[in-house]
Amino acid sequence: MTKRLEKERSASSIRGRPSGNQRLILLHAVLNTSAPTICSVRRRQPPFSPLPLLLAFSLVLTLSSSATRRRRRRGTKGRSGKMMMTRAPMGPMEGAAVDEVVRRLVEGGRGGRQVQLSEAEIRQLCVEGKRVLLSQPNLLRIHAPVKICGDIHGQFVDLLRLFDLGGYPPASTYVFLGDYVDRGKQSLETICLLLAYKIRYPEKIFLLRGNHEDAKINRVYGFYDECKRRFNVRLWKIFSDCFNCLPIAAVIDDKILCMHGGLSPELTSLDQIKDIERPAEIPDYGLLCDLLWSDPSPDGEGWGESDRGVSCTFGADKLVEFLEKNDLDLICRAHQPARG
Repeated sequence: MTKRLEKERSASSIRGRPSGNQRLILLHAVLNTSAPTICSVRRRQPPFSPLPLLLAFSLVLTLSSSATRRRRRRGTKGRSGKMMMTRAPMGPMEGAAVDEVVRRLVEGGRGGRQVQLSEAEIRQLCVEGKRVLLSQPNLLRIHAPVKICGDIHGQFVDLLRLFDLGGYPPASTYVFLGDYVDRGKQSLETICLLLAYKIRYPEKIFLLRGNHEDAKINRVYGFYDECKRRFNVRLWKIFSDCFNCLPIAAVIDDKILCMHGGLSPELTSLDQIKDIERPAEIPDYGLLCDLLWSDPSPDGEGWGESDRGVSCTFGADKLVEFLEKNDLDLICRAHQPARG
């Protein structure tokens, strides 16, 4: 992993810097029913009736419950005097709420302007995004026509230009090959818009996982710092949980295999990709690591050692062998800048 980070550092000037609130509401209703004894020789003490006590007890509970609800809405002060806000459980995002998030991001992000969503909105995008991502298989089956897009790396203006040229969902279908965050200045806007579209149109936009959708990598190359600067570290951890649910690969019309990285010596059948369990962290070696990290070797044959310090390279012979064995025509990948 140290060698991997050293290799990545040489390609980027972005550096990372190392850096709950559990509240307990006690509702305690106390009713003191003791009273001095009254003695009278002229009048007999009336028989005891529990009705006033029951009414009083009910009133205490009602007032206490009302006060508790008000504190939950407005926040309540702890012993330290700081305001502690309660968090109501979040339900599924309504279509209108997602549309509003999309509108603000698309209209507000023109010209590289920062769009400040609330932390609650972003947290809900991650939670609902996880639900949608896990509802679909790890190896997606997609039908053409479809537009395939490579690394975005936080360049939100370029993402909007892609949609301007290719059409905004649901007018067009997209497959993104990963690496949505790091390096660029607007990783938050980028991933939030893509998650919002995924929630709103789950069959029109597909988000594969890249090697930068990994806490070990985006902790160093920009996304962690952006989350910490604009919100807090807790939000970065919520994104990390969401990234662990992203699918790994897609097959278009049973002929084109899409992934972020490339082939693996361990990969012989597409069923192996389907069998990878999610949520999953990216290991330092093995099948999942290779699918997100490996590169083709333009000159060599067979399997080779990668200059990245992680995963491997594969030659043209291994590519042809895999395509013929799995009845595929093409592998479409990202992970490297286009040359020429």
